[in-house]
Amino acid sequence: MNFVAIKMLVGDRAKYFGIVLGIAFAAMLITQQSSIFVGLMTRTFGFITDTGYPDIWVMDPKVQFIDDTKPMQDTKLYRVRGVEGVQWAVPLYKGILRARLADGTFQNCNVIGIDDASLAAGPPVMVEGTLEDLRKADGVIVDEVGARGRLARPVLDSEGQPTFDEKGQPKTTPLQIGDVLELNDKRAIVVGICRVQRTFQSQPVIYTTYSRATRFAPRERRLMSFICVKIADDTATANTLPTAAQRDARIREIADRIEAETGLLAMPAWDFSWKTVRYFMKFTGIPINFGIAVVLGFLVGTAIAGQTFYQFTADNIKQFGALKAMGTSTIRLFGMICLQALIVGLIGYGLGVGEASGFAVIIKNSELAFRLLPQTLLVTGGAITIICILASSLALIKVIRVEPAIVFK
Repeated sequence: MNFVAIKMLVGDRAKYFGIVLGIAFAAMLITQQSSIFVGLMTRTFGFITDTGYPDIWVMDPKVQFIDDTKPMQDTKLYRVRGVEGVQWAVPLYKGILRARLADGTFQNCNVIGIDDASLAAGPPVMVEGTLEDLRKADGVIVDEVGARGRLARPVLDSEGQPTFDEKGQPKTTPLQIGDVLELNDKRAIVVGICRVQRTFQSQPVIYTTYSRATRFAPRERRLMSFICVKIADDTATANTLPTAAQRDARIREIADRIEAETGLLAMPAWDFSWKTVRYFMKFTGIPINFGIAVVLGFLVGTAIAGQTFYQFTADNIKQFGALKAMGTSTIRLFGMICLQALIVGLIGYGLGVGEASGFAVIIKNSELAFRLLPQTLLVTGGAITIICILASSLALIKVIRVEPAIVFK
């Protein structure tokens, strides 16, 4: 009977491909839009992920997300260092400064100032140069995407005018070690190129020392954006390696202690990341926009697959009636329909997820955010399962209501 069900399914090629394409489209749209949404949300806390050294981020209590910097007094740093359980604490500057390029244009940049002595919280991967080169006079490190893109130097002709390619776009050459920038009308020399995650604003990222960053920034009474804290090992477990749960509990304990003694907001890195995500989820239209796209893909897939599957069953109603007249039970017919739905569901799911994965490869080096997680595949699989259940239910109702006598009419 299973062979008969498969022969019935693939016998009508047009409807068979119509059902598969409908499910594939739904799987592709759900996977694609969900992955773009996850990619955007990941970019919101990309800087926290790149800054892997600190266990605890200390900030002003009014800070809502990573880019919502509210500067603190430098004396707060010494109060945090005096809290029991803190191994070290270093200042961090994060702000938006204007960079003046060689052709006179301006570009806003995300400037990060790290501790002068330890260089903690520096870029995660160095492509050219070393982190210690920041100690050179006026040294800065630029991320490779910004060096190739928005901060690239224009190619000038003999008269000092910009040159253009065949498409009318200005020719540029990436920033290299030794090139000079102007940050807030102050000289900065590129001493390294780093690789960092894309941020939500996708602005070029420039690393320098904390003292130099505060010199680049406009003069204010408060300039310290965050305090990065590393906890000391617990003396009770000094001779054993603590478990992840024990370390998390100790980090939260010290964070609570910092808040109680300093009045500042202290959060573990993962909590700060989720705080940033919740802000964008609550105060922006991103979740609604992508949610509508996902729901639209689900409804379109359900409509196409349901209608086509129902029409396929209606066209084969005589065959189902003949099987019923020969004594085939309703449960057996239900199993045949479920097998047909399972086949088209698996094929459509595979095609749709494959298309979304191919899309991810195509836009790998573009500005579009895309992150395909295993959980996304599970969500897509659940949605496709529901679509197949709804489609097969419509067909099953048609089969249950058929009278065997229809074969003899």
